[in-house]
Amino acid sequence: MSNTETPVTALNTPRKILITSALPYANGPIHLGHLVEYIQTDIWSRFQKMRGHTCTYVCADDAHGTPIMLRAQAEGISPETLIANSSEEHQADFAGFHVQFDHYDSTHSAENKVFAEQIYLALKEKGYISRKTISQYYDPEKEMFLPDRFVKGTCPKCKTKDQYGDNCEACGATYSPTDLIHPTSAVSGATPIEKETEHLFFELNQFEEMLKAWTREGHLQTQIANKLDEWLESGLRGWDISRDAPYFGFEIPGEKDKFFYVWLDAPIGYMSSFKTYCDKTGLNFDEYWQQGAKTELYHFIGKDIINFHALFWPAMLSGAGFRTPDAIFAHGFLTVDGQKMSKSRGTFIMAKTYLEFLNPEYLRYYYAAKLSSRIDDIDLNLEDFAQRVNSDLVGKVINIASRCAGFVVKKFDRKLSGAWSKEATELYQHFVNQSESIAALYEAREYGHAMRDIMALADKANEYIAETAPWVLAKEEGKESELHESVSVGINLFRVLISYLTPVLPVTANKANAFLKLDKAAWDDIQHPLYHHEITKFKPLLTRLEMDAIQKMVDASTQTMTQKSNVPDGKKENKHPQKNATPNFEPLADEIGIEAFSKIDLRIAKIVHAEAVPEAKKLLKLTLDIGLEQRQVFAGIKSAYEPEQLIGKLTVMVANLAPRKMRFGVSEGMVLAAGPGGSDLYILSPDDGATPGMRVK
Repeated sequence: MSNTETPVTALNTPRKILITSALPYANGPIHLGHLVEYIQTDIWSRFQKMRGHTCTYVCADDAHGTPIMLRAQAEGISPETLIANSSEEHQADFAGFHVQFDHYDSTHSAENKVFAEQIYLALKEKGYISRKTISQYYDPEKEMFLPDRFVKGTCPKCKTKDQYGDNCEACGATYSPTDLIHPTSAVSGATPIEKETEHLFFELNQFEEMLKAWTREGHLQTQIANKLDEWLESGLRGWDISRDAPYFGFEIPGEKDKFFYVWLDAPIGYMSSFKTYCDKTGLNFDEYWQQGAKTELYHFIGKDIINFHALFWPAMLSGAGFRTPDAIFAHGFLTVDGQKMSKSRGTFIMAKTYLEFLNPEYLRYYYAAKLSSRIDDIDLNLEDFAQRVNSDLVGKVINIASRCAGFVVKKFDRKLSGAWSKEATELYQHFVNQSESIAALYEAREYGHAMRDIMALADKANEYIAETAPWVLAKEEGKESELHESVSVGINLFRVLISYLTPVLPVTANKANAFLKLDKAAWDDIQHPLYHHEITKFKPLLTRLEMDAIQKMVDASTQTMTQKSNVPDGKKENKHPQKNATPNFEPLADEIGIEAFSKIDLRIAKIVHAEAVPEAKKLLKLTLDIGLEQRQVFAGIKSAYEPEQLIGKLTVMVANLAPRKMRFGVSEGMVLAAGPGGSDLYILSPDDGATPGMRVK
């Protein structure tokens, strides 16, 4: 195997596969960024099952750590209650997006405790565990040692205040918490003190040669393997696997007031979740986890946690006598409209909020159309999202059944024909002949390529219907046979397309199968056309996605985020807590330092031309004079201004914003505006005396 891709020749061989997604942290809700991974994994799982393989998809809530303990205290509930509530919410969100786990568990389980202790004791017995005395910040008021992210202070490099204890968000410097100037505890606000404590370490350096080989044996994407080479060449150090009380987790056997670090027992949750599933179903656990197992094991994860999965995890498994993964599939992050998800812009969208407004299969398809086997970030462009769903799914695929079904029902007593011309038969066979190439793309996680190939077939199907023109044949005498073939072939081509899309659109596929009066389809069922087959009356399977519905979701997301708790929601929280916002106003964005702000080049600009963008509901196309040159900028102010109102006005623009390629052209900056939105939106207008190109100080 090379670059984690299974050869096409192996696709039809019966396989036993175990797959996992990274465990969501039980301290916050699921958002659209999380769903990239779970939808990607679910598509792969459904595809494998359609191919007839034994494929098991397990996951669990990652339920331990200091953030969960502190949040439970803040809410006046036990950590067990908090993680139980979180698990219920997470599973509801996943079910809403049709992510179908075979089993979903929690790392706070008896099974996970057993495996964590078993692996730890095996590593200890073989000499892979050591003890070291370390100096760590301690909160004298809360009487607890502080993780790096719970210490804040002034950056020792750039002197920016209110930075976390491991890195500065203003200048990007990394450091030890003890390097901070004027450190404070993020838990109590007290000044922490340095205190020595004894910790347990997993001696990762003893696995250096094993990991150098393993990371280059095709288990990882090339980009990831190259990155790990840098770490391996610089030398591996011991990994701190213990935390001091108070801590919510499993106590380390043989130790007092020492607990397993959350990242030790989190990946072990893959094993414990699967073991629980095996106990319920009779599946053989050892067949999947013993060394030398012939079954397949794959982990789908985000690129930010690759060190835990591609270094610590295989070393732990190898040292404790278990098999290592066949492959780890990492993916990139999600941006929305080309930018990092933003609470103030309403693009930090929770799964629950999305489901209140939009069909989850729209997002499943859009993600599939963007995903590949690489670790590139993917962008959810909201206008492109609507257009692609409407063009591909509604306009191309669903439209085929809509155009043909009525004729079959009304003129042929719901029965498809049983005899086709040579040309029609060859067309159907052309569609079926794509089966293995599309399967190979799914197998290699090249979903975007697969969607393009499927939509190319949809174009051919629509061309066939346009050429045979059943609506014309229906009006001509003696054309019944030709009409029957045209619509019957059209329905059969629709069936092939839906079959190929089933891993992505499982609910729509179920509705389509009900319309076609078919049982749940296997991948190879399309090899046999539906001759003399009865269908039912067609009902719309998907409706158009309107930008108004998307805007309502964005508006609701902005409102929702103003009401969120200030308790950190992740093992490594990267954002400042959300400030309480005044109702009807945008919440304050994350703070930046003066150094970052000084890099923004604000210029006076004269609007020399303005016109509407017909294809966009919110955009005006502006030509801006900034002194020595003119810039083209697309601004979302159509709801507030007529183009002719703006010509000749002065405004303020961000002149050093990187150009952004849009469907309508390139936007070379940003004009500044304020207001709650809609017609209540106002561009910034400088006082008299300002001239184009003048720097705003």
